Amino acid sequence: MPKKAAAEGRDDESKKDTAESSSANEKSENEVSKLNRMLAAVLNYLSDDEVEEIDIEYLLANTEGLREWWDQYRETNKKQIEEEIKKSLGSLSLEELESIREQIKSK
Repeated sequence: MPKKAAAEGRDDESKKDTAESSSANEKSENEVSKLNRMLAAVLNYLSDDEVEEIDIEYLLANTEGLREWWDQYRETNKKQIEEEIKKSLGSLSLEELESIREQIKSK
């Protein structure tokens, strides 16, 4: 009997893993589809001959999900920006560093 119970346990785990994998694949496919739709909307706007000046705010407001994606992207990119700033601090003069400190204090 214990062998049968162990085999059933493995089957249950296998089914659970398959279901989770399927769910993750569906989520990825939905995300890709959403990104494709947003990209198409942006490219349609950019290729419109009547548009003389690109209006980012218009794109963000009128492309479903783009503003949320952009905000999320900016937040994840924040760490990279922080690292770039840290690396560049060593090459700045004392006056430049003091100016940056004043800007930070004023916020």
